[in-house]
Amino acid sequence: MRFEHRDRKRHLASVVDRYARGRMDRRTFLRSAGKLGLGAGALGLMQSMPGGRGGFIPAARAQDIEQDADMMAWLREVGKPFAGQTIRLATESTPPSNAINSALKPFFEEATGIKVEIEVLPLEQVLQKLTLDVASGLGTYDLYYIDQSWMASFAGDVVDPREKYAASADLAMPNYDIEGFLPSLVDGISMYDGIMVGVPYDIPIFIQMYRQDLYEELGLDVATTMEQFMANAVAIQEAKGPDIYGTTGQMKSGHYSLECDWTCWLWAHGGAIFGPDGKFSGNDADGLAAMDYWIRLKENMPEGVTTWTWDGQGQSVLQGIAGQALSWGEFFPWWDDPEASKVSGLMQAAVPPAPTKALRAETGFGEIPGVGHQGGSSLAVSKYAKSEDAAWLFAQWATSYDTQVLITTLGGGTGPTREAVYDDERVKANATPGIAGTTRHLDAVRETIANHMGSEPDLPEWAELSNDTIPVELGKFFAGEYDSPQEVLDEIAKKVDGIVGA
Repeated sequence: MRFEHRDRKRHLASVVDRYARGRMDRRTFLRSAGKLGLGAGALGLMQSMPGGRGGFIPAARAQDIEQDADMMAWLREVGKPFAGQTIRLATESTPPSNAINSALKPFFEEATGIKVEIEVLPLEQVLQKLTLDVASGLGTYDLYYIDQSWMASFAGDVVDPREKYAASADLAMPNYDIEGFLPSLVDGISMYDGIMVGVPYDIPIFIQMYRQDLYEELGLDVATTMEQFMANAVAIQEAKGPDIYGTTGQMKSGHYSLECDWTCWLWAHGGAIFGPDGKFSGNDADGLAAMDYWIRLKENMPEGVTTWTWDGQGQSVLQGIAGQALSWGEFFPWWDDPEASKVSGLMQAAVPPAPTKALRAETGFGEIPGVGHQGGSSLAVSKYAKSEDAAWLFAQWATSYDTQVLITTLGGGTGPTREAVYDDERVKANATPGIAGTTRHLDAVRETIANHMGSEPDLPEWAELSNDTIPVELGKFFAGEYDSPQEVLDEIAKKVDGIVGA
């Protein structure tokens, strides 16, 4: 069995490496990687989001950093045997990684004597390095950035943090509180088949965001239903168009971002991608209702939405040409940056509107419907690490309560993965309108994680379906190549069922 596991990893590494080097086309890569068990979400997220996704460190605040004295004293003592060792991490550009790499890493290095090398790379290169490392077993990297959609592929190549924490009492950080992560995140982004692949690290999620000045001027209330969200979009468009559109989207044909929008509207109308029988169900009555809603909503979006991924969508709000959005909460601190944004201090955040009917209870392949479409990642210690214990110290420090507070207040962006961090006074003090890295959107993020979070299905073919099949056909529909929503959804059903059943 071990030989089969290693052989499979070598094959996966070869596929990813060929794609990253431009020696394999995208569709072949998606199909090959999917058959090898690599999930879809990260394969689509190969371009970092701007602003909120990349994060930023305001210089004035970075100079005033102070880490918890007791934690640092413990690290100085327990780190002595590992002084002089070097640990390595390859990661996507995210708020936690950027805050640690640009501002916080020296605190850990000084306390422990452990040198930390962090490579911040495009996500396909992170995946490339990870697959090559596990295939070779050489332990080039001691720590892995694990997207939620990679869990199935790499669960056998990481150290379960619960087991490590329990088995290595002398290395267990006091007050680390390994049970203190938001339970829904542990289940959604860190657990696979009874294995905890890492500790929750990063959580992008859809929330509702709107221009308060426009709402007040037009007498609009924050949407609590999908039809109210539509009505607000229409009201903004009628009063302010074409200078300001009612809403915006990320609807580029053939791109994962288009699939993200589609699932949000589908789930919001009581639909599901798969039924419990494993067949595509997005073409049923609920799926058609979602398409009807989306078509009407698009009438209140800029024409460019069919060429935009999340980057264009975020820019449309940043530049002041869209009055509201249901999208990634990571955008919010970017929009508040007075140096970059035309809407600094004007945006407000809320939980997503309620679905039009009860969320689908029975689905296929572990799909969890919810209007708050989520993505996320974990920080894992490699089973092949040359310095496993030193890496475990870093993983605890990087995801500790105190470090998460500093990441959140320095860089804003995605929500913390620990419940208590949201209530920290330092985080609340940063909830100021019109400042780069504001945290005033985080109450909406926390409530969305707890009560509105949706997760895509988990099956090998989802890589091809969500990055190619579904968004390609939807893109054709919005380009006028289909006569009706029923026609395009039936075609998607035919192709999806053919791929899943092949």
